[in-house]
Amino acid sequence: MLRIRRIILRAGLCLAVSLAAAQAQPAHRVDSIEALDQFSQNVQALAARVAPSVVQVSVLRYAPSEDEQGSGRAGVVLSRQEVVGSGVIVDPGGYIVTNAHVVANALRIRVTRAVQSAPSADQSGQSADNTLAQALAAPVDAALVGVFRELDLALIRIPARGLPALPFADYAQLRQGQVVFAFGSRHGLGNSMSMGVVSSVARQPAPDSPFVYIQTDAPINPGDSGGPLVNTAGEIVGLDTFIVTQSGGSEGIGFAIPSTLIELVSKQLRRYGHMHRQLLGIGVQTITPVMASALGLPRDSGVLISDLKPGGSAASAGVKLNDIVLALDGRRVENLPMFMTLLLLHPTGQKVKLDVLRGPETLSLALASSEEAHESDRLSDLIDPEHNLVRQLGIVGIAVNAETTKMLPALRGSYGVIVGALSASSVASPSGLQVGDVIHEVNGTLTESVEALRQTMQSFKRGAAVALFIERDGMLQYLAFEIE
Repeated sequence: MLRIRRIILRAGLCLAVSLAAAQAQPAHRVDSIEALDQFSQNVQALAARVAPSVVQVSVLRYAPSEDEQGSGRAGVVLSRQEVVGSGVIVDPGGYIVTNAHVVANALRIRVTRAVQSAPSADQSGQSADNTLAQALAAPVDAALVGVFRELDLALIRIPARGLPALPFADYAQLRQGQVVFAFGSRHGLGNSMSMGVVSSVARQPAPDSPFVYIQTDAPINPGDSGGPLVNTAGEIVGLDTFIVTQSGGSEGIGFAIPSTLIELVSKQLRRYGHMHRQLLGIGVQTITPVMASALGLPRDSGVLISDLKPGGSAASAGVKLNDIVLALDGRRVENLPMFMTLLLLHPTGQKVKLDVLRGPETLSLALASSEEAHESDRLSDLIDPEHNLVRQLGIVGIAVNAETTKMLPALRGSYGVIVGALSASSVASPSGLQVGDVIHEVNGTLTESVEALRQTMQSFKRGAAVALFIERDGMLQYLAFEIE
């Protein structure tokens, strides 16, 4: 009898537990659905906030013909091609950051912004109705403000005001596993979005690569280059730059330039059109275990002084070959990207404090830094916007003469017109000229002065073919386009 009572009691307890679980399950399911729905709404709100700041960048340029690329004759036949990338607005005044490779050798740069229709009271961002109804604004011509090729960054500008700019995130707060979103124009499909996490906050592609990148599994595809990688607050974490792939599409291994570097470089490009970097007269390399073993170094990682310019500031301050860098400006240096970043951040005109390890001894040295010389800086005093404007090319020219030849002794010709600055009309110019270019010839005729160049360009009618023979970075090349 006692055994039967125990069995009944146990059965009753099991039934009570089962009933309690059955009653609790719907509540748990409701909580899960509400949590997922709230997450979905937050992502929708993020997309609605970020998308207006993301643009499609269309670039017209000459490139090897597709028919020639697989024939072993790439580069023999060039054709006009249009490539599509992405960009992100970083200033309401029309400044847009993108990748340098997106705008490389551009004859014309155009920007397209998606114009969202006003959402209804219960909508935010895209829905089927307002997506199909939305209008794409007419493409706007953009001017190239500046390029920093080493980091694959470029700054362009469109003539607009009051644009929705995205803020930069604090890179120091980025963590592995953080949820991020990639925006861009993958395969030309503008206003596209994907989600993933930060796979690594700092990935160095090669041992001697001077910069690090954010690695993410958020799908990034061709056409996304220059688009922003944002956090859940809608801040720019990085700029989508390249992927590792065997198929040509996303395989979950994408890389973005960190926000700290984008912000630093874009400010200098906006101010100068190029980077003002500090020169110390040294060469540095990443220390590897094999190198450390072969040279008998006291450390098997870090940054090694591998070159010294004779008479340079580092040599004058007492730096020696095979010194190991411990710190720069009081901040520890563990790797080459950290060294390069700290050097970029170093204030202009101040000495660089370098702590090095030499054998068992630690030394603190003060190095006088100098800024990298730029031709456009040295020529700035000679620019006369009122008299030297060549409106058809959108440039302010400077004649190559005895004075400018002394400033630029490496010029390959003693005649021509130097592009001293881009004018407001450069936004509409299809020439693809950049500051520092030297125009030596137009359609095979020597360019002897700014006035001669202006008259030649004025003589061309709409649709006329023009080939500028220019010098850029010590190399000669043609820029060919049609007068529009």
